[in-house]
Amino acid sequence: MSTSSPAPLPDATVGGTELRKPHEMIVMVPRSHRISLTARKIYNVLLQVAQDRLASMESMPAADHMFEAPLAAVIRTAGAKEEGRTTAKRYLREMSTLEVDWESTAPGDGVKWRGFTMLSEVALEQRNGDNWVAWSYPPTIMSALRDPQRWARLELDVLTSLGSYAAIALYEICARYRDNPSGLTSRKPVLWWVDAISPVPAGTERREWRKIKSERVKPAIDEINSETDLEVELIEHRQGRSVVEVQFAVRKKKVPVKRAPEAIDVSTVVRAESLGIREAKLEALIKEFGEPAVRVQLEVLEQRTGNTRLRGVENGYSYLRSLLRNGVLGEADALELPEQGAPEVTQRAAAAAAVAPPASPSDPPWLIERRAVIRKEIEALSDTQRKGLVDAVVQQLQSQGLMTAVLSRRVASGDVLHGMFGAWVVRSYATQMYGPDWDKRQPDDEEGAQDE
Repeated sequence: MSTSSPAPLPDATVGGTELRKPHEMIVMVPRSHRISLTARKIYNVLLQVAQDRLASMESMPAADHMFEAPLAAVIRTAGAKEEGRTTAKRYLREMSTLEVDWESTAPGDGVKWRGFTMLSEVALEQRNGDNWVAWSYPPTIMSALRDPQRWARLELDVLTSLGSYAAIALYEICARYRDNPSGLTSRKPVLWWVDAISPVPAGTERREWRKIKSERVKPAIDEINSETDLEVELIEHRQGRSVVEVQFAVRKKKVPVKRAPEAIDVSTVVRAESLGIREAKLEALIKEFGEPAVRVQLEVLEQRTGNTRLRGVENGYSYLRSLLRNGVLGEADALELPEQGAPEVTQRAAAAAAVAPPASPSDPPWLIERRAVIRKEIEALSDTQRKGLVDAVVQQLQSQGLMTAVLSRRVASGDVLHGMFGAWVVRSYATQMYGPDWDKRQPDDEEGAQDE
């Protein structure tokens, strides 16, 4: 398996944890009472944690399923101060009692979901001296979150950098148009925009547009343009002297927005805790190996603990540390030979090793460089050619019973050149183009080594 780092983000933002927020959930208009900026940020963190957990489940959980996370990690990831239990209760209670209308950003569409509470249920409890929060969603939200048909790509660290409710609400809407060829949001009536970026119930702010523009909209635009990966511009449409409709031009920044390293994201903490690894020990591993590598190996550990054909993992922390120190990346550990009595799994493991033996940090430089060159060749293929290559690899893995849910999600996300699946793609392409000995050292390699 390749030892290369995870694929870079496709936009200009560096770092962060991605939330694929369904289009139906972007415009949230309070109905019953005001919603605070902190509550909205925390809600986005809860959505991201839930989406991450749903992606690891083979099927949709029961309607009363409760998601869980350490409260301190949730608040920290939301960019809030370390709040006490009482203050946190207020934010969470706010979400479980607040009714909202979910509006569509599409032209001509109105309210998608009316009168939903943000959370169906929420509970706080203590575990080993730490506060944990558990929560659930209405079934409609759960379905949209698990399998969004259309979504806006949001980075939590970008959202937490915004300091006003109007800025975060406007940014979420504009992010939905990040890759739109027109570079324009939908054209909507002035009052629609006022409700969409206001933390108070619809219809509450019925002041002149010029005042709201001066007090809310312009500061939000300035904040987005200075703190995020987007540049937005207000476009007003008039009838006579009155502004009747508004839209925004949206452009991605060419220069990356670099941010200082943030605290561990809450999804990583939750996954580690579920495997018996406390946050303090997780922090030490992240400091030594980096969070991307730790996230990859947590996935390996999850697969390992879920394999009932293998012996149980007695110490999750020690096992994870061993994976990291041995440089075993991706799904290689899922191919570990089982105990006697499961020959079919042994055959699958052997087949997988024959198809794409994992790379190792000890591989010679010439082989590492050759793999990198081949990846660049694959990246240079047309979309049609690359899709044909990926489809062929998927078909091959399916025929051997090796196409796991994790690999399927990697393919669906478009990240096909990293991890174990990337190793298969590289090997398949290289074998077709250069023959079965593409990874064997050639005389030219020997000469190159001597020249160095």
